[in-house]
Amino acid sequence: MRQALQSSTEVEESPLLSSGFLIRTTLVVTLLAALTVAISIGGRWFGARVSLAGNTDSTAQVTLTIGQDTLQLQENTIRFPSQRHSGSAERADLYLTWPQMQGYSSENRDRFDDTAKSSDLIFLQVTQATMSRDMSGRFEPIYSHLVDPTPQPYANGMTLRRFRADSGYGEEVLLTAPRQGRPDYVVRCLLPATPELSTSGDCQRDIRVGRDLSVLYRFSSRQLAQWEHIDAAIAQFVETRLVNRSVTSRSNGPER
Repeated sequence: MRQALQSSTEVEESPLLSSGFLIRTTLVVTLLAALTVAISIGGRWFGARVSLAGNTDSTAQVTLTIGQDTLQLQENTIRFPSQRHSGSAERADLYLTWPQMQGYSSENRDRFDDTAKSSDLIFLQVTQATMSRDMSGRFEPIYSHLVDPTPQPYANGMTLRRFRADSGYGEEVLLTAPRQGRPDYVVRCLLPATPELSTSGDCQRDIRVGRDLSVLYRFSSRQLAQWEHIDAAIAQFVETRLVNRSVTSRSNGPER
């Protein structure tokens, strides 16, 4: 009887859960909690990266040397992540809001992400010049021989010239405009049938900046009314970011 009572007491005093089981359970719960936190943080980071889609709102300075010129640019103005590091480069691809001439930010992200609003962007490609003349300088020696001889009046003080069928420029047209004391403004465009069909790359033009830079820029045909302001703003944007700008010459200066 005494032995039976002792056994009964031992059973009643035995814990329902062993200490080993409690330790294992605690470890599992801790690991699950840590995993949940990691997934939450990682998900937010990944989601942010996906939403940026290669863009960055960083304004850190990047110093790029292209040919004989050195530029200091903010990271958020550089289109491709692979170009956002200092050093020598063959080219720099940039994108800017018009007319603010600013790079990507959280406040203007819709203008970069929404194709319907991309007409408010200007795309630049900065390289070392491979030709001695910019687009304006190439009109007389090259383009004038490739367009139909009869020009047509166009809006905004411009003249439209169509390329000949055998020129290789397809449906593109050449638009020109006089500038006092300077060579005519010249731009190539693929004009849309209606304004609603315009894109951010309807028109393209190149200018000379710095010691030896060629700046090719593309913009929407919707912005043609502001052609003179765009041309001046792009030249100023690049010039003011040249480390060697004290010795630069304007792209519309004397040609080599």
